[in-house]
Amino acid sequence: MPPTPSGATPEPAASTTAKGRSAEERAETFLRGLGYVIVERNARSASGEIDLVALEGGDLVFVEVRSRADASTGGAEETVGPTKQRRVARAAAVYLAERAPRFDTCRFDVVAITGDDIALFQDAFRIPGDATARY
Repeated sequence: MPPTPSGATPEPAASTTAKGRSAEERAETFLRGLGYVIVERNARSASGEIDLVALEGGDLVFVEVRSRADASTGGAEETVGPTKQRRVARAAAVYLAERAPRFDTCRFDVVAITGDDIALFQDAFRIPGDATARY
């Protein structure tokens, strides 16, 4: 990298993977502090990936972690639109079919990290007619 005007070589930008990993670690710590028990990180299947799978009480919780450096283009939670919701729901359905975990109900939570702020959106979305829907 070329030196900056001060003569120092700038630090390379963190990769998207590293930023995602850092956000997931921060979300995991945050959720543990709220009493969640983390069951699995980055649960992968042919249908996609679930960032965090957790238990909260009797609920199995599929957690989508989103982050943005700042709020100049909106909060991180705004990036979980219908397409992303369907992808997460498909991955959750495969997770349930393959692992057959024990739980009372399940839901989808979103942890949104915007700059230094972190927020939890419990039961953030539902997919009509989805087998994982919480009723």
